[in-house]
Amino acid sequence: MADAAPGQLIGAASALQDSRPGLRFTLPDGRPGIAVRFRGQVYAYVNACAHVPVELDLVEGDVFDISGQYLVCAMHGAYYDPQTGRCLGGPCPGRRLTPLTVIERDGQVWLAA
Repeated sequence: MADAAPGQLIGAASALQDSRPGLRFTLPDGRPGIAVRFRGQVYAYVNACAHVPVELDLVEGDVFDISGQYLVCAMHGAYYDPQTGRCLGGPCPGRRLTPLTVIERDGQVWLAA
């Protein structure tokens, strides 16, 4: 018998490339989420700036800065560590994006149940 699905399907793992646009999805409670790949690992967060809760991306999925090293809020310029969600600069230093647990399995990325 195959293992049960680990939770909500976000999308194909191949759609996430290091420091490239992420995958947007909707959480069961209706909030927006964003999944990204950074240094080979998939990370996901509620897609809301820690400064003012607006979505990070003005262009769908485009949350990395030009260097590919930080997630950035297109509205306010806050920038975040992709691995921890911690705000490193801008209007919300020290605050964090809300992390989500994801599972990469069998070529798919899942939001953990």
